[in-house]
Amino acid sequence: MNETVTVEKIKNKIEKMQKGGNISKAIEMCQSALQNDPTNADLHIRLGDLYLEKHLDIYQPKQFLDDAILEYQRALESNLNSAEIHYKLGCAYYYKGEQEKALNHFAISIEYDKNHSDAYYMTAKIFSKRDRITEAISYLEKAVQSGGLKNSRAHYLLFKLLKTREDKADKNTLNIVKNLFLSIFKIAFDEKAQQEIFTKLSYLKFFPIFFQGYYLEKTRSVYQAIDLYIETIEKAPGFLLLYLHLGNAYRQIARLDDAINEYKMAIWLDPTHITAHKLLCSIYEEQGNYDSAIETYGKLIEMNPNDAIYHSNLANIYYLKGDIKSAVSYYQTAISLNPNKNWTSIIAQTLGYIFHESKENFDAAISAYQSASLLNPTDVDIYISLGSAFYDKGDYANALATYRMALEVDPNNARIHCNLGFLLWGKGVIEEAVKEYEKAIKLDPNYDIAYNNLGVIYLDDLGYIQEAIDNLKKAMESNTQYALASYNLGRAMAIKGDKIEAARLFQVAMDLNNQTNEMDQREIKVKIQELFE
Repeated sequence: MNETVTVEKIKNKIEKMQKGGNISKAIEMCQSALQNDPTNADLHIRLGDLYLEKHLDIYQPKQFLDDAILEYQRALESNLNSAEIHYKLGCAYYYKGEQEKALNHFAISIEYDKNHSDAYYMTAKIFSKRDRITEAISYLEKAVQSGGLKNSRAHYLLFKLLKTREDKADKNTLNIVKNLFLSIFKIAFDEKAQQEIFTKLSYLKFFPIFFQGYYLEKTRSVYQAIDLYIETIEKAPGFLLLYLHLGNAYRQIARLDDAINEYKMAIWLDPTHITAHKLLCSIYEEQGNYDSAIETYGKLIEMNPNDAIYHSNLANIYYLKGDIKSAVSYYQTAISLNPNKNWTSIIAQTLGYIFHESKENFDAAISAYQSASLLNPTDVDIYISLGSAFYDKGDYANALATYRMALEVDPNNARIHCNLGFLLWGKGVIEEAVKEYEKAIKLDPNYDIAYNNLGVIYLDDLGYIQEAIDNLKKAMESNTQYALASYNLGRAMAIKGDKIEAARLFQVAMDLNNQTNEMDQREIKVKIQELFE
């Protein structure tokens, strides 16, 4: 009995120190008490709570999550069926960024206590971060049912999630408003909600720092802003946002490695911080450090597997690396997630381009372009790409039909008329091809490709040398770097008999082609040799 009284006295002293903000001394007293009573589960729990509170203190530089987890685990050895200890372990793992372990302990907590409102809430919080909204709402409803008056946080998160679904079929405005009202009403009874509010309010003291830093950055006093952020970090080393602002400031003066270190520091403080990971990804992409970008996007996807943008960005990086197979896989995942039709249409079109250009899989490209057109039937570029894929496959009938459909959407699109002219030219319908190229030029008087192709038709198919020269000159005027137009104009001049001008144009074509690689250099050399045979 005396031992019980002594332990209670110690616990009361620890609680007073904790409430007085003297966490370090409370930890020391708890550790001392555990030396005398090493199997006391309550003391291990209290010490774990103290470590967790100290970890969350932005004014201390060290992490204490592993210490908290160790104490909770020791407490669990004495009481394996404790719902509360499993809940506390889940919270510690949540702050550590190990969400699967956190979910596992929350699930065990709920198994032992079907009315553990906080375990339901924390599970919902993780699901909401992963964009698993339906599951999150289900757990929040259970948290509300079992929490009584102490579930302000559950009502508020439920309000936010329902609001995001306001445009869906299951919209319930009354339910949204009700949850907002109840979240406000129950704050007085929910200590954890009060703590979160007080913590957020305490961050307001840093607002002048951020405002001053923003002003310094905008007035090109970035180095002063950096000094300001560093000075503030020394006072509050656990305040994550300071590291992000410092990283952004370093980035402005191209100190990318320093920026990376600050973003990593932010992630060290909160392994689940989305913005820090996204900033890190963008700077890796800027550096061309694709392997690190891939690794970081992998972590973002692990935290939020239903975010199509992460999958799309990762696909872009794999494509830049030349890993077409992985790029295709992630593009397909992004398309399946389909956050909205227009965005998904762009991704489907990108996937079509990869199949078309990189893999020369025309059927897959056509399928992707067709999916894109169904999602956004007014995007002319999709029809142009689809028509090109049909053409390259040799399916001229469908290519023609596709270009005709594109003209219905945008009859004044020069590119469509130019592509249609090329298709008709390939089919031998010369007169119609000429008309389409003339329409393209009328719509775009600087359309270099249309001038060049029309010039070649006049030169090779109709034998109208002067008309060919006129159009090919306009092609070169529209694009002074156009090697193919210079080559074709050289051919026209050679036929006309002006070998000196033809030789000059062939040489220009050769010089330009060294930069543009439009054609086989040997073909130009052959034409030069033919002039003097």
